[in-house]
Amino acid sequence: MKCSTTNNQTSNSESKGNLKWWQLSLVGVGCTIGTGYFLGSSIGIGLTGPSIVFSFLLAAIGTYIVFNLLAKMTAKDPQEGSFCYYSGKAFGRWARFSCGWNYWCSNILIMGSQLIALSILTQLWLPNVPLWIFAAGYAVLSIFVVFLGTKSFDKVEDILAVIKTAAIIMFILLGAAALLGWVSGGPQEKPDFPNTGKELFPEGFPGFWASLIYAFYAFGGIEVIGLMAIRLKKKEEAPKAGSIMLLLLAVIYILSLGLAVTMVSFHAFDPNESPFVTALDDYNLSFFPHVFNAAIIIAGFSTMTAALFGVTTLLVTIAKDGDAPAVFSKKIKFKELPLAALGLGTAGLLASVITALLVPEKIYEYITTAAGILLLYNWSFIILSAFRVLGKEKMISRIFSIGGLVLLLAAVSGTLVDKSVRPGFFISLLLIVIIGGVTVWMSRRWKKSNQPG
Repeated sequence: MKCSTTNNQTSNSESKGNLKWWQLSLVGVGCTIGTGYFLGSSIGIGLTGPSIVFSFLLAAIGTYIVFNLLAKMTAKDPQEGSFCYYSGKAFGRWARFSCGWNYWCSNILIMGSQLIALSILTQLWLPNVPLWIFAAGYAVLSIFVVFLGTKSFDKVEDILAVIKTAAIIMFILLGAAALLGWVSGGPQEKPDFPNTGKELFPEGFPGFWASLIYAFYAFGGIEVIGLMAIRLKKKEEAPKAGSIMLLLLAVIYILSLGLAVTMVSFHAFDPNESPFVTALDDYNLSFFPHVFNAAIIIAGFSTMTAALFGVTTLLVTIAKDGDAPAVFSKKIKFKELPLAALGLGTAGLLASVITALLVPEKIYEYITTAAGILLLYNWSFIILSAFRVLGKEKMISRIFSIGGLVLLLAAVSGTLVDKSVRPGFFISLLLIVIIGGVTVWMSRRWKKSNQPG
């Protein structure tokens, strides 16, 4: 997760990768599927009902537009800094600086969101244990893993990606069997297949609008694939890798959610429970909630720990570039550990634990909303950077790019429609104001020291 635009990257960009396009697609699926989908989709269903499938369809289109532009820039000018590099190339150092720190903040919030999600899921087994105790336990365990380091992290991530995908496929098969009557039990009043506007959009257009952020959040991870595209054998195959990845994600997301909202009434979904567990609650499948829960927790923990690795590495890199205090680039002798950078990431996790202690009821919704919005701010930067970096594109490409911006704007503005998710918007706005203020202050320092800004 490097965001460097230094001159020595020219040679790095020419380095030969060893990754095939289909491998990058699989890595992308593993990086993207997380607690935002397994748990966050429940919030979206609660806001809009069965029409959540349309929210995910729009999110898939918007995500494809963003990744396609990022992949084109990677194919034209491969750089390890990926979207941070391109934002700096398009608009100057201030853009690189703000993009890097916005990405760091969004990942801190994503870690917090995952931490709370893991805690909520664990309460299935121990419902009387306070949320913050689980959050503290997972945070300590994650920090311990990062502190020890690992030589086989890629292999572990591949295995856990298979676990996540297998969990979704298991639900799809069981859900289909339940609808066909092959599984005993089920809700006393089975809902009819939604075939009218009122049944599809029970909360009207405002609910649908507000749900978009949770659909987009479930696709979060494509920017990581942009960072990894430098490792492709053939950089020009980056668009293909992203297309296959997003097609696979869109199919399994929409199919599984479509089954879930068909099996039970949307009023039955609880934001503190995975929608797939809710959908099969009344069937005689006592093993399913526990197996599914365990799979999500294992996979979610790996994603959270990987994110902690990522924000630590990112902070070291931007510190080396002069976009963060030099102390964050220093490493101690023990395993070459960047202790200061890890410490700041740990502080972010600690803030999530404290927040879970103070406001346990709504904290997951607030953090998830804020994380999703910050993520979309970065995606908007990718689109805007592409207008300059790619130069004159075909008219149809520019129309699609503008359409992508409209979808991102719709998802962000939708958080203002529903009061239950509105605080997340203001959390993200506060962080953007802070990053913007620091960027302006740093720009003045760069001018005084005659550094490019």
